[in-house]
Amino acid sequence: MANFYSIVLTLVTIVAGLIWLYDAKMKKPARLATIAKLEEQTNKTLDDEERERVAPQGRVAEFAQSVFPILFIILIVRSFFYEPFRIPSASMMPTMLAGDFVLVQKFSYGVRDPLFRTELLETGKPNRGDIAVFKFPVNPQVDFIKRIVATPGDRIIYRNKTLYLEPACVDNSAECPQLQVIERNVQQQDEVYFSRTTPLQRFSEQLGEVKHEILIDPTVAPRTAYYFQQAGTAADEWIVPEGHYFAMGDNRDNSEDSRYWGFVPYENLVGKATFIWMSLEFDRGPDSWVPEWLPDWVPSGVRWHRLGNVE
Repeated sequence: MANFYSIVLTLVTIVAGLIWLYDAKMKKPARLATIAKLEEQTNKTLDDEERERVAPQGRVAEFAQSVFPILFIILIVRSFFYEPFRIPSASMMPTMLAGDFVLVQKFSYGVRDPLFRTELLETGKPNRGDIAVFKFPVNPQVDFIKRIVATPGDRIIYRNKTLYLEPACVDNSAECPQLQVIERNVQQQDEVYFSRTTPLQRFSEQLGEVKHEILIDPTVAPRTAYYFQQAGTAADEWIVPEGHYFAMGDNRDNSEDSRYWGFVPYENLVGKATFIWMSLEFDRGPDSWVPEWLPDWVPSGVRWHRLGNVE
């Protein structure tokens, strides 16, 4: 459940805050009165240890008072600023690998409440080339991460593994943009990526102001028959509706994306991926230090060279 942790964190924070508030308003005055009465009787000012012994605070209230500020800060940061996200698959190779941990900038595409995801403040919209995390339109309980390829009003064609884009015509413009080929250039491969045993071809591509790399599997035929069919367009053509976006994985032949299930509504957007803060590998080669009997989720190493900004 994609929103499970947000819901749990919010509820736990609220409960801890209410317990602390109840103790401060209802219980603390009685404790202070007891301490004041004893100090008056003994004509002596009690230190903190003696006060705690004479009128102790309940353990639950003490715990709530301790953890509430921490939980509140985490909730605010996670809900409105940055949220960690783990890359679960190879669909965004070579930009992101399975085992990468990224920070998602939550306020890039609007500020939303953590429970119902109602937009509280509009702060921006995705641009072509952004790597966005969003609620999977088919199953909003699942988070997806893909690259925004087309924005509202754009016409897009993906034919013979070539991407064509006709940007939306801006109101009152003298001339509308024409359909253009998104050129891709062969990229020198200092590292080879595979799909099972097949080496993937590596290209550089530019969407808007973002230059990035993509992978193509030469052994996979176009899957046009499985594409999402939009009324009034060809089988491999789409026109992005208002308030929606078209997203694709950088690993083009190994990505379940908008080509197969359609468009991403604006309200499904979670944020923009900005930084890889950790990258773990799970390969169990013959030279691995990890014993074979350990579970598969135990990492075999850290890919330090991958830490940094993402494009």
